Amino acid sequence: MKYAGKKTSSGEIYDPNKFTAAHKSLPFGTKVKVINISNNKSVAVKINDSMPASNRRLIDLSYAAAKKIEMINKGTAKVKIKILSK
Repeated sequence: MKYAGKKTSSGEIYDPNKFTAAHKSLPFGTKVKVINISNNKSVAVKINDSMPASNRRLIDLSYAAAKKIEMINKGTAKVKIKILSK
C-alpha cells in the first residue's frame, strides 16, 4: 500500500479502502463497472487517478476494489469495463 495517503492526479488522497481506480483516458469522476472475466465478479469504482500511456494495463484498481473481484492473489486479471456515468 505504497501510495496510501498520497495525492492522486485528481488531487484526492488515495485510500486503498475506497472503490477507486486509475485509467489512461477516462475523466476524473467517471464511474465504471469493472468485471473480472474469470469469475464474473464486478465492482463499481470512481476514476480518481491517471496512468501513463505506456502502461500496458487497462485500469488500476484500489486494493478494496481488486479484493472485491478476487484479483488480489494474481495481481492482474482480464476485465471488462462498462461506463456507468461521466
